[in-house]
Amino acid sequence: MDFFSHDGFDLAYMDEGAGEPVLLIHGFASSFRTNWVTPGWVKTLTEAGFRAIAFDNRGHGNSSKSYEPEDYRAQKMAGDAAALLDHLGIARAHVMGYSMGSRITAFMALDYPERVATVIFGGLGGGMIDGVGDWDTIAAALLAEDKEAISDERGRMFRNFADQTKSDRHALAACIKTSRDLISAADVARIEQPALVAVGTTDDIAGSPQKLARLLPHGEAFAIEGRDHMLSVGDRTFKKRAVEFLRAHPLRN
Repeated sequence: MDFFSHDGFDLAYMDEGAGEPVLLIHGFASSFRTNWVTPGWVKTLTEAGFRAIAFDNRGHGNSSKSYEPEDYRAQKMAGDAAALLDHLGIARAHVMGYSMGSRITAFMALDYPERVATVIFGGLGGGMIDGVGDWDTIAAALLAEDKEAISDERGRMFRNFADQTKSDRHALAACIKTSRDLISAADVARIEQPALVAVGTTDDIAGSPQKLARLLPHGEAFAIEGRDHMLSVGDRTFKKRAVEFLRAHPLRN
Protein backbone atom coordinates (compact mmCIF):
# COMPACT_ATOMS: atom_id res chain seq x y z
CA MET A 1 0.00 0.00 0.00
CA ASP A 2 1.22 3.49 -0.92
CA PHE A 3 -0.12 6.99 -0.31
CA PHE A 4 -0.57 10.18 -2.32
CA SER A 5 -1.89 13.55 -1.19
CA HIS A 6 -4.65 15.66 -2.68
CA ASP A 7 -6.92 18.43 -1.40
CA GLY A 8 -5.67 18.03 2.17
CA PHE A 9 -6.17 14.25 2.28
CA ASP A 10 -3.61 11.45 2.38
CA LEU A 11 -5.09 8.69 0.24
CA ALA A 12 -4.05 5.04 0.30
CA TYR A 13 -3.71 3.24 -3.02
CA MET A 14 -2.42 0.09 -4.70
CA ASP A 15 -1.02 -0.44 -8.19
CA GLU A 16 -0.51 -3.94 -9.58
CA GLY A 17 0.04 -5.57 -12.94
CA ALA A 18 1.02 -4.26 -16.34
CA GLY A 19 -0.89 -3.29 -19.45
CA GLU A 20 -3.74 -0.85 -19.97
CA PRO A 21 -4.60 0.84 -16.65
CA VAL A 22 -7.98 0.26 -14.99
CA LEU A 23 -8.75 2.67 -12.16
CA LEU A 24 -11.10 1.10 -9.61
CA ILE A 25 -13.30 3.29 -7.37
CA HIS A 26 -15.02 1.53 -4.48
CA GLY A 27 -18.43 2.01 -2.93
CA PHE A 28 -19.72 3.60 0.27
CA ALA A 29 -18.40 2.15 3.55
CA SER A 30 -15.99 -0.06 1.64
CA SER A 31 -12.29 0.14 0.75
CA PHE A 32 -10.11 -0.94 -2.13
CA ARG A 33 -9.32 -4.20 -0.34
CA THR A 34 -12.94 -5.01 0.49
CA ASN A 35 -14.35 -3.97 -2.90
CA TRP A 36 -11.61 -5.02 -5.30
CA VAL A 37 -8.96 -7.27 -3.73
CA THR A 38 -10.99 -9.71 -1.63
CA PRO A 39 -13.68 -10.36 -4.30
CA GLY A 40 -10.95 -11.16 -6.84
CA TRP A 41 -11.15 -8.16 -9.17
CA VAL A 42 -7.46 -7.29 -8.95
CA LYS A 43 -6.52 -10.91 -9.64
CA THR A 44 -8.98 -11.12 -12.54
CA LEU A 45 -7.77 -7.90 -14.17
CA THR A 46 -4.05 -8.50 -13.76
CA GLU A 47 -4.34 -12.08 -15.05
CA ALA A 48 -6.25 -10.70 -18.05
CA GLY A 49 -3.31 -8.41 -18.84
CA PHE A 50 -4.48 -5.15 -17.27
CA ARG A 51 -2.89 -2.85 -14.71
CA ALA A 52 -5.21 -2.62 -11.70
CA ILE A 53 -5.11 0.63 -9.71
CA ALA A 54 -7.36 1.23 -6.73
CA PHE A 55 -7.51 3.65 -3.82
CA ASP A 56 -9.40 4.27 -0.60
CA ASN A 57 -11.80 7.18 -1.04
CA ARG A 58 -11.45 10.00 1.46
CA GLY A 59 -13.12 8.98 4.73
CA HIS A 60 -12.68 5.29 3.97
CA GLY A 61 -10.17 2.54 4.63
CA ASN A 62 -6.67 3.81 5.36
CA SER A 63 -7.21 7.26 3.83
CA SER A 64 -7.62 10.47 5.83
CA LYS A 65 -10.97 11.13 7.46
CA SER A 66 -13.10 14.25 7.63
CA TYR A 67 -16.27 14.92 9.59
CA GLU A 68 -17.39 17.78 7.34
CA PRO A 69 -20.11 16.67 4.89
CA GLU A 70 -19.00 19.17 2.23
CA ASP A 71 -15.72 17.29 1.88
CA TYR A 72 -17.57 14.32 0.43
CA ARG A 73 -19.18 15.74 -2.68
CA ALA A 74 -18.81 13.23 -5.51
CA GLN A 75 -17.10 15.85 -7.67
CA LYS A 76 -14.39 16.31 -5.03
CA MET A 77 -13.81 12.57 -4.86
CA ALA A 78 -13.64 12.48 -8.66
CA GLY A 79 -10.87 15.04 -8.30
CA ASP A 80 -9.03 12.62 -6.01
CA ALA A 81 -9.27 9.94 -8.69
CA ALA A 82 -7.87 12.25 -11.36
CA ALA A 83 -5.08 13.30 -8.98
CA LEU A 84 -4.06 9.65 -8.57
CA LEU A 85 -3.66 9.35 -12.33
CA ASP A 86 -1.51 12.49 -12.20
CA HIS A 87 0.54 11.00 -9.37
CA LEU A 88 1.17 7.85 -11.41
CA GLY A 89 1.83 9.70 -14.65
CA ILE A 90 -1.13 8.11 -16.44
CA ALA A 91 -2.75 10.20 -19.15
CA ARG A 92 -5.87 8.05 -19.74
CA ALA A 93 -7.37 5.00 -18.09
CA HIS A 94 -10.40 2.79 -18.04
CA VAL A 95 -12.41 3.71 -14.95
CA MET A 96 -14.68 1.34 -13.06
CA GLY A 97 -16.79 2.17 -10.03
CA TYR A 98 -19.19 0.31 -7.80
CA SER A 99 -22.25 1.97 -6.23
CA MET A 100 -21.00 5.32 -4.84
CA GLY A 101 -17.88 4.66 -6.88
CA SER A 102 -20.01 4.61 -10.03
CA ARG A 103 -21.35 8.05 -9.21
CA ILE A 104 -17.78 9.28 -8.69
CA THR A 105 -16.82 7.66 -12.00
CA ALA A 106 -19.61 9.52 -13.78
CA PHE A 107 -18.47 12.87 -12.38
CA MET A 108 -14.91 12.01 -13.39
CA ALA A 109 -16.05 11.25 -16.95
CA LEU A 110 -17.84 14.61 -17.08
CA ASP A 111 -15.17 16.76 -15.41
CA TYR A 112 -12.06 15.03 -16.78
CA PRO A 113 -13.23 13.49 -20.07
CA GLU A 114 -9.75 13.44 -21.57
CA ARG A 115 -8.54 11.19 -18.73
CA VAL A 116 -11.32 8.60 -18.99
CA ALA A 117 -11.25 6.10 -21.87
CA THR A 118 -14.17 3.89 -20.87
CA VAL A 119 -16.48 3.60 -17.86
CA ILE A 120 -18.01 0.66 -16.03
CA PHE A 121 -20.85 1.50 -13.68
CA GLY A 122 -21.38 -1.39 -11.27
CA GLY A 123 -24.19 -1.42 -8.73
CA LEU A 124 -25.78 1.82 -9.95
CA GLY A 125 -28.27 2.23 -12.78
CA GLY A 126 -31.21 4.61 -12.95
CA GLY A 127 -30.52 5.58 -9.34
CA MET A 128 -27.72 7.79 -10.64
CA ILE A 129 -30.45 10.09 -11.97
CA ASP A 130 -33.47 9.33 -9.78
CA GLY A 131 -31.75 8.77 -6.45
CA VAL A 132 -31.52 5.60 -4.42
CA GLY A 133 -34.08 6.25 -1.71
CA ASP A 134 -33.89 7.85 1.72
CA TRP A 135 -30.41 7.35 3.09
CA ASP A 136 -30.84 9.58 6.14
CA THR A 137 -31.79 6.41 8.00
CA ILE A 138 -28.33 5.03 7.15
CA ALA A 139 -26.60 8.04 8.70
CA ALA A 140 -28.73 7.57 11.81
CA ALA A 141 -27.89 3.86 11.93
CA LEU A 142 -24.18 4.60 11.62
CA LEU A 143 -24.34 6.98 14.57
CA ALA A 144 -26.62 4.86 16.76
CA GLU A 145 -25.16 3.99 20.16
CA ASP A 146 -27.13 0.76 20.37
CA LYS A 147 -26.93 -1.27 17.18
CA GLU A 148 -29.71 -3.56 18.34
CA ALA A 149 -32.12 -0.62 18.39
CA ILE A 150 -31.79 0.00 14.63
CA SER A 151 -35.13 -0.90 13.03
CA ASP A 152 -34.52 0.18 9.42
CA GLU A 153 -33.41 -2.84 7.38
CA ARG A 154 -31.12 -0.93 5.01
CA GLY A 155 -29.65 1.06 7.87
CA ARG A 156 -28.93 -2.12 9.78
CA MET A 157 -27.29 -3.66 6.69
CA PHE A 158 -24.89 -0.75 6.22
CA ARG A 159 -24.16 -0.49 9.95
CA ASN A 160 -23.20 -4.15 10.00
CA PHE A 161 -21.05 -3.64 6.89
CA ALA A 162 -19.32 -0.61 8.45
CA ASP A 163 -18.62 -2.60 11.61
CA GLN A 164 -17.34 -5.52 9.57
CA THR A 165 -14.90 -3.29 7.69
CA LYS A 166 -13.90 -1.48 10.92
CA SER A 167 -14.80 1.85 9.35
CA ASP A 168 -14.94 5.26 11.02
CA ARG A 169 -18.72 5.49 11.36
CA HIS A 170 -18.74 9.25 12.02
CA ALA A 171 -16.80 9.91 8.82
CA LEU A 172 -19.20 7.69 6.90
CA ALA A 173 -22.20 9.50 8.37
CA ALA A 174 -20.76 12.77 7.06
CA CYS A 175 -20.06 11.17 3.69
CA ILE A 176 -23.55 9.77 3.18
CA LYS A 177 -25.10 13.21 3.61
CA THR A 178 -23.46 14.73 0.53
CA SER A 179 -21.98 11.99 -1.67
CA ARG A 180 -25.33 11.25 -3.35
CA ASP A 181 -25.45 14.26 -5.68
CA LEU A 182 -27.68 13.34 -8.59
CA ILE A 183 -26.66 13.66 -12.22
CA SER A 184 -29.27 14.92 -14.66
CA ALA A 185 -30.32 12.90 -17.68
CA ALA A 186 -28.88 15.68 -19.86
CA ASP A 187 -25.49 15.37 -18.18
CA VAL A 188 -25.54 11.57 -18.43
CA ALA A 189 -26.08 12.04 -22.17
CA ARG A 190 -22.80 13.98 -22.25
CA ILE A 191 -20.80 10.93 -21.13
CA GLU A 192 -19.42 9.99 -24.53
CA GLN A 193 -17.13 7.16 -23.44
CA PRO A 194 -18.10 3.53 -24.08
CA ALA A 195 -20.02 2.51 -20.98
CA LEU A 196 -21.10 -0.75 -19.35
CA VAL A 197 -23.85 -0.64 -16.69
CA ALA A 198 -23.97 -3.79 -14.54
CA VAL A 199 -26.61 -4.29 -11.83
CA GLY A 200 -27.86 -7.36 -9.98
CA THR A 201 -31.35 -8.54 -10.83
CA THR A 202 -32.32 -8.55 -7.13
CA ASP A 203 -30.57 -5.25 -6.32
CA ASP A 204 -33.17 -2.98 -4.68
CA ILE A 205 -30.81 0.01 -4.40
CA ALA A 206 -29.21 0.63 -7.81
CA GLY A 207 -32.16 1.23 -10.10
CA SER A 208 -32.56 -0.06 -13.65
CA PRO A 209 -29.33 -0.63 -15.60
CA GLN A 210 -31.30 -0.42 -18.85
CA LYS A 211 -32.62 3.05 -18.00
CA LEU A 212 -29.12 4.42 -17.48
CA ALA A 213 -27.66 2.59 -20.48
CA ARG A 214 -30.34 4.05 -22.78
CA LEU A 215 -29.34 7.59 -21.79
CA LEU A 216 -25.66 6.99 -22.45
CA PRO A 217 -24.58 7.63 -26.06
CA HIS A 218 -22.53 4.42 -26.07
CA GLY A 219 -24.04 2.50 -23.18
CA GLU A 220 -24.92 -1.14 -22.73
CA ALA A 221 -26.60 -2.90 -19.82
CA PHE A 222 -25.65 -6.17 -18.16
CA ALA A 223 -27.89 -8.00 -15.71
CA ILE A 224 -26.06 -9.84 -12.93
CA GLU A 225 -28.48 -12.71 -12.49
CA GLY A 226 -29.75 -13.53 -9.02
CA ARG A 227 -27.47 -11.09 -7.20
CA ASP A 228 -28.36 -8.27 -4.81
CA HIS A 229 -26.40 -5.09 -4.15
CA MET A 230 -23.83 -6.72 -1.90
CA LEU A 231 -23.38 -10.02 -3.75
CA SER A 232 -23.08 -8.51 -7.24
CA VAL A 233 -19.61 -7.19 -6.45
CA GLY A 234 -17.76 -10.49 -6.74
CA ASP A 235 -19.97 -12.23 -9.27
CA ARG A 236 -17.96 -14.22 -11.81
CA THR A 237 -20.27 -13.36 -14.72
CA PHE A 238 -19.79 -9.67 -13.94
CA LYS A 239 -16.01 -10.11 -14.00
CA LYS A 240 -16.16 -12.02 -17.29
CA ARG A 241 -18.36 -9.37 -18.93
CA ALA A 242 -16.18 -6.52 -17.65
CA VAL A 243 -13.02 -8.07 -19.10
CA GLU A 244 -14.80 -8.63 -22.43
CA PHE A 245 -15.90 -4.98 -22.43
CA LEU A 246 -12.40 -3.69 -21.67
CA ARG A 247 -10.85 -5.82 -24.40
CA ALA A 248 -13.46 -4.61 -26.89
CA HIS A 249 -12.51 -0.98 -26.19
CA PRO A 250 -8.71 -0.69 -26.07
CA LEU A 251 -7.05 2.57 -25.13
CA ARG A 252 -6.28 4.90 -28.00
CA ASN A 253 -3.89 7.60 -26.90
